[in-house]
Amino acid sequence: MENIESGEASGGEIQSVQRVGQICSLFGPHTTELTAAEIAERLGLNRTTAYRYCASLVTAGILERGHSRGTFVLGGLMLQLGMHALGRRRVIKIAPPFMAELTNAVRMTTVLAVWGARGPIVALVNEDISRTVMVTVHTGSQLDLDFAQMKVFLACQDEHAFERATEGVSDTKRAEIEAGVYMARRNGYSIASHSDGLFSAAAPVFDEYGICATVALLGADQMADLSYGSPALTQLLHTAVALSAELGGDHEKMRAAGPLGAESGGQERRRVADV
Repeated sequence: MENIESGEASGGEIQSVQRVGQICSLFGPHTTELTAAEIAERLGLNRTTAYRYCASLVTAGILERGHSRGTFVLGGLMLQLGMHALGRRRVIKIAPPFMAELTNAVRMTTVLAVWGARGPIVALVNEDISRTVMVTVHTGSQLDLDFAQMKVFLACQDEHAFERATEGVSDTKRAEIEAGVYMARRNGYSIASHSDGLFSAAAPVFDEYGICATVALLGADQMADLSYGSPALTQLLHTAVALSAELGGDHEKMRAAGPLGAESGGQERRRVADV
């Protein structure tokens, strides 16, 4: 292997690093074990090549052998690095009481998401247990383009983040997401309805460097009032501002100076069913 100190790594080595990242990204809350054959199919690799990658990653501690025959799971090194990375996010330590207060006030599950490799990752969940049917999401889940959290994050980042997040999607879908990001930038929050009857409403949380998280409501009542000035949306925005202040981020200053501060959407009123 080329000595890194003597020059840049070769194209093949860079591709190998990218491949490792692709393999690791296949794992999640609903995909805890994968065989080399499954990895090969999902990434378009030769099965022998996929197995060699997996075997090398086991040696490095990035993967481990799963309980089922021929399977692989994320290894101890990934656990160690993941815990270290989360531990450095101050918002995760500070947010729980803010989320508990929000849940109690609006009787909805609250979700804190941080930005991962390509999109929002659920870091904390405070479930609303006051209702007969509880709406929740798994910690560690990556939220897709349809979620309000994604649109808020993209509204606060540069165009390169949007390009990476929408890579490979159809022109129609891309235009739809672009419109949602515009609305999030204009309003300072985002509301999204989903095909499974759920809705999400999200607002940005800032620290001294910029957006560090989103705080969101997750519910199932399609007639829930999330119009501007409604109790639920007002409480969500209040929580985002208070959490930002606790983190040393000036919420209004960030909105005015950053991509999110294009213009105010305070006059827009709508219900979830209309979004």
